[in-house]
Amino acid sequence: QVQLVESGGGLVQAGGSLRLSCAASARTFSTYAMGWFRQAPGREREFVVVISRSGTTYYADSAKGRFTISRDNAKNTVYLQMNSLNPDDAAVYYCAAGEIISAGANEYDYWGQGTHVTVSS
Repeated sequence: QVQLVESGGGLVQAGGSLRLSCAASARTFSTYAMGWFRQAPGREREFVVVISRSGTTYYADSAKGRFTISRDNAKNTVYLQMNSLNPDDAAVYYCAAGEIISAGANEYDYWGQGTHVTVSS
């Protein structure tokens, strides 16, 4: 069982930045691919980015050039640096752990509770 706890969400003005963190309980953290997803009100959960065990990354088009994912296996933590935020980025952001690198939410076995990101225009 892996427990994931996100933090770092909040209110930011358009054009600003936030850094999200996701702390994992598992000592096997380094064996998981870690993804970030987001869900805005009235919309389906959508893929943002994933990082493999070895550090390979895959970004959604909406995140390319603005968001950066990283992981610190010594701290069992994955990060999402978000720059140039706009109101379309407002959502609840979730981290997830899975066996494979994937953009599909159903490929992930463990999910955090989410952290809210609000972007004011």
